[in-house]
Amino acid sequence: MEELLAFINSFQPLDQETEKAIKNLFKEESYKKNEVIIKEKQICQKIYFIKSGSVRRFFYNDGEEITKWIYTDHQFITSLSSFFEQKPSFELFQACEDTILYSLSHTDEQILLEYPLFSKFYIKLLRIYLSKLNEFHHFYKSMNAQDKYFYLLNSFPPIIAKSKLKHIASLIGVSQETLSRIRSSIN
Repeated sequence: MEELLAFINSFQPLDQETEKAIKNLFKEESYKKNEVIIKEKQICQKIYFIKSGSVRRFFYNDGEEITKWIYTDHQFITSLSSFFEQKPSFELFQACEDTILYSLSHTDEQILLEYPLFSKFYIKLLRIYLSKLNEFHHFYKSMNAQDKYFYLLNSFPPIIAKSKLKHIASLIGVSQETLSRIRSSIN
């Protein structure tokens, strides 16, 4: 739980009462490699913080898995529209390796939002995530496959280190063969 509290305190210093509530409401969960955490067509009831491990966000397009992102240690994950609007998820989240998460239920999230310091943290976190998401989509969409790979390699090295080649290839929108050529051109 210390990783989660340190992460939150880095955005918004907390008092003891808020820290105690966080410790009481977040629950530790473990997932084995390839285990699905958030299922497609089901309402996502939790938001998660990755203590250790990695998680892939993907969806199916004509039976093919399309990787949208890979999350690593000390990141929050959830199916945003499903969790916040309580509607069925159009995406899946799967552990890429044995993974330990801290989960917060939708109901308990509402309780924590009554704590002003947690609420301030949440607003700061959401603003940063939305800003980074906007920036990412702006630049990433205009990159070619090699530039996307270099971007991931330089900005998100844990994704490259922890992920299967087929998931990285899907994330940058190329075949595994093309990704192999990109990687060999670096060496």
